[in-house]
Amino acid sequence: MALPRMNFSDVESFLDKHPELFEDYLNRKGKHSMVEKWLKNHQVHKLAPLDPDKAGSGGGGKDCWVNKGDGLQRRASQKELRKSFARSKAINANRTYDEHVNSRAQEPLTSMRRRALLRKASSLPPTTAHILSALLESRVNIPQYPSTAIDFKYYLKQNNEREFFLELVKDISNDLDLTSLSYKILVFVCIMVDADRCSLFLVEGSANKKTLVSKFFDVHAGTTVLPSLSMDNSDEVQVPWGKGIIGYVAEHGETVNIPDAYQDRRFSDEIDKLTGYKTKSLLCMPIRNSDGEIIGVAQAINKNPGGALFTEDDEKVLQMYLPFCGIAISNAQLFAASRKEYDRSRALLEVVNDLFEEQTDLEKIVRKIMHRAQTLLKCERCSVVKFTKSFELLSPKCSADTENSFKDSIEKSSYSDWLINNSIAELVASTGLPVNISDAYQDPRFDAEADQFSGFHIRSVLCVPIWNSNHQIIGVAQVLNRLDGKPFDDADQRLFEAFVIFCGLGINNTIMYDQVKKSWAKQSVALDVLSYHATCSKTEVDKFKAANIPLVCELGIDKLSFDDFSLDVDAMITAALRMFMELGMVQKFKIDYETLCRWLLTVRKNYRMVLYHNWRHAFNVCQCMFSMLTTAGFQETLTEVEILALIVGCLCHDLDHRGTNNAFQAKTGSALAQLYGTSATLEHHHFNHAVMILQSEGHNIFSNLSSREYSDLMQLLKQSILATDLTLYFENRMAFFDLVDKGEYNWNVKNHRDMFRSMLMTACDLGAVTKPWEISRKASAIFDRNRKDELPGLQLEWIDGICSPLYEALVKVNPKLQPMLDLIQGNRAKWEELHRERQRTQSDAPDSSNNTSTSGGPSSDTGISCCSTPPENTS
Repeated sequence: MALPRMNFSDVESFLDKHPELFEDYLNRKGKHSMVEKWLKNHQVHKLAPLDPDKAGSGGGGKDCWVNKGDGLQRRASQKELRKSFARSKAINANRTYDEHVNSRAQEPLTSMRRRALLRKASSLPPTTAHILSALLESRVNIPQYPSTAIDFKYYLKQNNEREFFLELVKDISNDLDLTSLSYKILVFVCIMVDADRCSLFLVEGSANKKTLVSKFFDVHAGTTVLPSLSMDNSDEVQVPWGKGIIGYVAEHGETVNIPDAYQDRRFSDEIDKLTGYKTKSLLCMPIRNSDGEIIGVAQAINKNPGGALFTEDDEKVLQMYLPFCGIAISNAQLFAASRKEYDRSRALLEVVNDLFEEQTDLEKIVRKIMHRAQTLLKCERCSVVKFTKSFELLSPKCSADTENSFKDSIEKSSYSDWLINNSIAELVASTGLPVNISDAYQDPRFDAEADQFSGFHIRSVLCVPIWNSNHQIIGVAQVLNRLDGKPFDDADQRLFEAFVIFCGLGINNTIMYDQVKKSWAKQSVALDVLSYHATCSKTEVDKFKAANIPLVCELGIDKLSFDDFSLDVDAMITAALRMFMELGMVQKFKIDYETLCRWLLTVRKNYRMVLYHNWRHAFNVCQCMFSMLTTAGFQETLTEVEILALIVGCLCHDLDHRGTNNAFQAKTGSALAQLYGTSATLEHHHFNHAVMILQSEGHNIFSNLSSREYSDLMQLLKQSILATDLTLYFENRMAFFDLVDKGEYNWNVKNHRDMFRSMLMTACDLGAVTKPWEISRKASAIFDRNRKDELPGLQLEWIDGICSPLYEALVKVNPKLQPMLDLIQGNRAKWEELHRERQRTQSDAPDSSNNTSTSGGPSSDTGISCCSTPPENTS
């Protein structure tokens, strides 16, 4: 069925005759954008009629409002006069409001807004502080509901008072922004009691320092209600507690209804004289919270039509409405406090982030923290004085050239004479207690002359000490003059103290970092000096580079029975060069011959002149390894990299030995023990010293190795040097002995090869016991010269407990090493004969029982303190 064609005029005529249908359709189908568009097009017509009777009384009433296309606004001259007068006269009780507010509607935090915040966070460094701040901020949403039109509220007031009252209550209950809420309350009060102007004052300050503060005075019922307003603190009007009509109502909690304001002694007519607006009737009532405490005062001026008085019904209406306003204001204040705490917590997170981002520059970290403290506390000046340096930040609002001032305050350090010479800072530094001064010129501790000399007027001061980790005061921090003119409160002090804690941590960290840098620089210089003096001269290098190197047979270094004392210090260098060439290391790894000579000479120079663990011992261990490799044919089993690591490890295994053992290092808490720990302390030091020599210029004999070979070689070298710690030998030897005894040793298993190389290093380190009797006895005689009579017994324990089991296992792996075991047994027989002879001598002595000491000493259970292997090498 086709629909009949309808004329627009017919539809409009039908809706005019049935307005309830149009209203119902609009309520169900209307959109917020449509309402806003209508309000914009009909903004002038929605206001209450402006006839002379409703324009207020007085000669200037008709000229107070002008049409500027977006609503009624006060003329600029009167507006500025009233604003300036209100700020200069903070004691007046009845103020009028300048409705021209420089603000904009707050954008709702929609999903698009959240995504924008997260995109903003993604452009910042991915730190916890930035991400957490963005996530928190994106989920803090102030509920915003569009207020119904003012003319609709007038309509409800005339036709349905119950709905009218509920509409006003609902409208304020949906707003958590304190500024917007206050604005709505005043407009609605104007409508309820037909007042020409309204003002709202809220209670601020502590119990003994209460003040009444208002950003809204002289609000007109026709003013547009904005969803959110942003007011500057400079527009606030403060009324002292108990002063004027407003102060009286706040102090006593009474309702004041004055038919003629000029007849009340509490009223001041200065504003009326200045602006030409005459105040007649006045109604002022307190606003209480749910606990009955007064949190604000609402004031209505001049009931319409002109000349009318506020009635008891007006008082009853306000008495019913203002409790709801008190609840809404309390909720908004709680929400504002939570937002403020969130902002402060976010600032602390950002401070922590700054501490982790910047720990190298004291000035940078202090300035970052000061800048955040100044921003959050909203003060004119922030200063930090470390007892050796001063930093200061000025608020951009303190300078005419805002941009340059702010940039300079961040980048430049200005020395504050006021802070250095001020008795308040000295008091805080000496007592360690914070000082919070609300009025500097009223405080006897404040130096007014210094303030006048500096040219900066100080109103309020908050000064706190800065502590380090040792609870010592290392500086003083202060903030001056809140931008809103108020003194610093307890919340400001708590926040600033928290900031100063982080400031102390930052200062302490940067000081420690600076100390570490200086220590590193000192160490670097010391190492450079030591390296210069510990390296060989060019003359020595050229000497050995040009020398003829004897053959292996001429030197006798291929024999297991090599005489450890047959070569002098220079001959040992030539013998070491011959070992490298004989094993093919120079050719295989392309070792530069001059570099090899320099490296060997430097290694020799880095052995100290101690009894046993000197350059001769290192060479003898290397010779023992060379003879075992060539005699037993291990060259065919071990890889070339393994062989190179073993030879180099033997030459370097006791570098810079101090003549003491690991136990001594641990008990004395030496620098080596602190650096490397108490496990294999000296062995780690030997390896690191070897690496230091290799890294010295012109000493890297591994420079031509591939990266893979170099990495493997350094791991093997470390294992080889650490294997000379007898503690590790005792930990691993039973596993090795079991494998050998059971015939389960396998060269193809990496763990088995590692154990074998470790045992080979230990066997070479203990090699003096395998030499012919005269050589072995000469080596053992070096130690324990005061215990010569105990030496045979100690040697027997040493051979039986440590040496023989090791060489017996090696012989089972390769029988070609049997000569070493035979020499050990021969030497043992000699030591046993000497031991028996000593026992016979002691038995013949008449007082032998008083002069005999226990064989083996304190370590007789393991034989570690014996002589053939020095006690310095034991744990």
